[in-house]
Amino acid sequence: MSSTWHILGAGSLGSLWACRLARAGKAVRLILRDDRRLAAYQAAGGLTLVEHGQASHYAIPAESPGAHGPIHRLLVACKAYDAASAVARLAPRLAEGAELVLLQNGLGSQDEVADQVPRTRCIFASSTEGAFREDDWRVRFAGQGFNWLGDPANPTVPQWFDDLSEAGIPAEWTVDILTRLWRKLALNCAINPLTVLHDCHNGGLLEHLGEVATLCDELAALLRRCGQPQAAEMLDEEVQRVILATAANYSSMYQDVRHGRRTEVHYLLGHACRTAARHGLGLPHLERLHQRLVDSLQARGLPSD
Repeated sequence: MSSTWHILGAGSLGSLWACRLARAGKAVRLILRDDRRLAAYQAAGGLTLVEHGQASHYAIPAESPGAHGPIHRLLVACKAYDAASAVARLAPRLAEGAELVLLQNGLGSQDEVADQVPRTRCIFASSTEGAFREDDWRVRFAGQGFNWLGDPANPTVPQWFDDLSEAGIPAEWTVDILTRLWRKLALNCAINPLTVLHDCHNGGLLEHLGEVATLCDELAALLRRCGQPQAAEMLDEEVQRVILATAANYSSMYQDVRHGRRTEVHYLLGHACRTAARHGLGLPHLERLHQRLVDSLQARGLPSD
């Protein structure tokens, strides 16, 4: 099997992974959206990663989805709403036994991707690392975090897993990846929509802790109903810790709205509300929050799905 890391999506996390893997001497190829983006990337000559105030340039090879050649390992680093369609375009290139690493926020997109490529292994990832794009092809590493990877259908650690530690990517293989993903979804649902609706950085939610606590109660009830009691433990306390630790930061959803970009609401709050409905669980505050957010996005002319 080829050792090349094909990376679909040159956003913040995709670029962060690509640069670190390339720096460690791993074979990396970017897959960009189309020929126009490929030409812009080639004109820039590669990716720039800014860490600890130091900028480093990496001339990583890139191609468009229509390129030829098999793909054995694919890091899917695009947005949740783009993941399934982007992978479907690449499906003819996926080799037998190919493995996909899915680095999307929220839940739901992982199953959408798996449906497109039923004969591949889909490994789920949950990341708390911070990075943001300063410009096209230039990413700043903004905060030390961690990455958990796992496969709900197969607990076997993949052969390439040591590549991550060799590249300085902090990671751990876990058999409880769904617990990690549900916990992160709950944290995002309790924080991100409120920062949009109250037009504030994360620390601004310290003035709305009653509302936060009510949402955490309902989210914890949902997690327990979904068979994720561990993800529900002390949820409100952790949400408050995250708010305090990231008080000066703006949530990713807030930043998307501020820049007129589509949000991942469908895979965060939307997924939580759909799952509650499927279980016959009434969560009035969460449902009202979802409707308020949808109304706000539509009023700004942004997609709400």
